[in-house]
Amino acid sequence: MPPRYPSSRCRLPWLLLLLQALLLARAFFAFPGAPASSSPSELYPVFQDVNHMVIFGFGFFLMVLRRYGFSSTGFNFLLIVLGVQCSVLVQDLLDLLNIQPSEFGIKSLARAVMSMTAVVISTGAVLGKANPVQLIVMSLVELIIFHLSRCINIRVLQVPQNLTLMHVHLFGAYFGLAVTSRFPEAAPGLDKNRSSPKSELFSVLGTVFVWMFWPSFNSLLAESRWQAVLNTYLALAVSAVAAFMLSALTSKDGKFRMAHIHSAVLAGGVTMSSTAQIIQHPWIAMILGLLGSVISILGSHCLQRCFNPPLKLQDTSGVHFTFGLPAVLGAVAAVLLRVVQQGMVEQWSDLPRLGYLIFFEVGAFCQTISTALITGLITGLILNIKLLKAVHVSKYFDDQFYWEFPHLSVGF
Repeated sequence: MPPRYPSSRCRLPWLLLLLQALLLARAFFAFPGAPASSSPSELYPVFQDVNHMVIFGFGFFLMVLRRYGFSSTGFNFLLIVLGVQCSVLVQDLLDLLNIQPSEFGIKSLARAVMSMTAVVISTGAVLGKANPVQLIVMSLVELIIFHLSRCINIRVLQVPQNLTLMHVHLFGAYFGLAVTSRFPEAAPGLDKNRSSPKSELFSVLGTVFVWMFWPSFNSLLAESRWQAVLNTYLALAVSAVAAFMLSALTSKDGKFRMAHIHSAVLAGGVTMSSTAQIIQHPWIAMILGLLGSVISILGSHCLQRCFNPPLKLQDTSGVHFTFGLPAVLGAVAAVLLRVVQQGMVEQWSDLPRLGYLIFFEVGAFCQTISTALITGLITGLILNIKLLKAVHVSKYFDDQFYWEFPHLSVGF
């Protein structure tokens, strides 16, 4: 390894050893005998789909940079396998403090894997700029804050426990945007800060895997599982068709842009995360999938040109318009759908009750966004302290800083 790329031996292995020892010690005392889940045969296939989606799908989804492929997939896998253990133990500690009931088993493990989606999305915002130690610290802080945000929604705002997990996209996108705003900007002409045909091909491969398994993600803990699967698939299908249509319409020469396909085809699944199990008519899901694709593609144009430069945001993989904006659309749609359904049941006779419902529903996702932004800004400041040895701007987006990858220096 050239001398300008320092070794990670002094920090990263010892940090991983310390964290794993702490997690192992806590697990030894917390789970002396793991009880069997009530229906493992039913849950495990869906859990396996979600596991594939988070590890394989998102791992390749993040391969958008031409010289950051090893780090995108490798660090994603490391963060997930470490973060799932941490998430399970955070749930156990919340149960121990009588804050949030939890039971160790397949459901607890499923919640832990789903919670890691927030970390993966946030990692996409700081992709190429944070070193592994910074990513691990960010993941641990984000998991703890996300679970605390869920507790507020459950205990104070009376949101069902399963629905609070569907805020992972909101929390992950805005937490990541707040963190990346605290990192120095890369030079505008930096050659490494772009994609290549090979990296885009792998990234779209990951997008296709995420697209395929998203119905399982939305239905894993849903009460009406098959309804959630149906609504999510229809929304995903419509958003994919709309992505191709809008890509051709918005391009200068009428050709498809891979960046549009990469982000907009998932918008339907993100939009359905909060609404999949409450939509009674499939055409509503299809309309939301269409709107999600529209807001994703139009948002990519407006945000990158109008808002990112003054706010000094370098959203490397476009998590804001891929996950953030469609998640906001889904949260607003969920409020409207619940109010309409409740109003039709009560014949619109109890308006104060409906106002009370709106207040708590809107408060839940506003609390999620505000908590993500505030704690993300604080986390971004913490990640840039000297102890964590932040990467110099000239070394952004470079695999060779972390991996044995000698042919990068000869034109890979």
